[in-house]
Amino acid sequence: MSKHILLTGGAGFIGSHTYVALIEAGYSVTILDNFENAHSDVADRLERITGAPVSVIKADVRDAAAMKSVLNAGFDAVVHFAALKSVPDGETDPASYYRSNCAGLMNTVEAMRQADVRRIVFSSSAAVYGSADAMPISEATAVAPENTYARTKAFGEEYLQAIAHAHPDFRIGLLRYFNPVGAHSSGLIGEDPSQPPGNLVPVIARVATGDMPSLKIFGDDYSTPDGTGIRDYIHVEDLARGHVLSLNALFERDESHLVNLGTGRGYSVLEVIATYKTVSNRDIPFEIAPRRVGDPAISYADVTRARELLGFEAQHDLRSMCASNWAFAAQSKALS
Repeated sequence: MSKHILLTGGAGFIGSHTYVALIEAGYSVTILDNFENAHSDVADRLERITGAPVSVIKADVRDAAAMKSVLNAGFDAVVHFAALKSVPDGETDPASYYRSNCAGLMNTVEAMRQADVRRIVFSSSAAVYGSADAMPISEATAVAPENTYARTKAFGEEYLQAIAHAHPDFRIGLLRYFNPVGAHSSGLIGEDPSQPPGNLVPVIARVATGDMPSLKIFGDDYSTPDGTGIRDYIHVEDLARGHVLSLNALFERDESHLVNLGTGRGYSVLEVIATYKTVSNRDIPFEIAPRRVGDPAISYADVTRARELLGFEAQHDLRSMCASNWAFAAQSKALS
């Protein structure tokens, strides 16, 4: 019998792609989501991709009683995505971020412990590193979060490590991933938040489809070749595969791990815009805005540990990321 996985936040961008990857890897998966920032038809799209019915529970990780009830149904592990993730929103509404990202994780783990579920893969972020002094960023780089969102992710890591220390049979996979981009090759799922997007590529997509007049580049005076921020962008299908490899490792080697998931190279905002213009054949107007608080100039991963511990290497380049995102955005626009 296949292992049964609870996928919290599984209707979201990364969660939905990870659902597909887990199903393809032979796992049995149940999605838990409150659909606060996901579309209600995601399950239908996932059924079309996988060819099988999708198990979905509408619940909120902030509801401790609901989480205990769900976990008691019987699971072998949890992959935990459920969280708020906008850096600007975290600064204006920190209470919501701590309730969702911290209290929600604590509720999930407490429910796991009571149900004797001892393995969890945690969706963390390279944002925990802040403005690192040296590149590439390795897992040994100091954790120095510079915004509320990043601090909630750093708390999540610290909390899980404390639980694992106190309970030696508890196994955790901490995945610090960089900047997810792209969409599933089917074009049926991609980054399409129900709330206004904060990440670069979905904003570019909305400009390309004509839903937004232009995008803002937050700062063009960084110490980078073209003055704009440089990030390590990773295709969401690569990222989803990384979660499967992390879960496999927890079951097969029975050891906790902490790894970066990225490509190992960075692209500037202007490079991303230029690539998207090429694959979409659309103009992408932009304007320069002041820097955002907490945004580092450069951030890209040292991926050595992910390769050595999990056998993970990214397979998609920036053009593939932008092309798949455009295919999804154009299809969604045509259907709207």
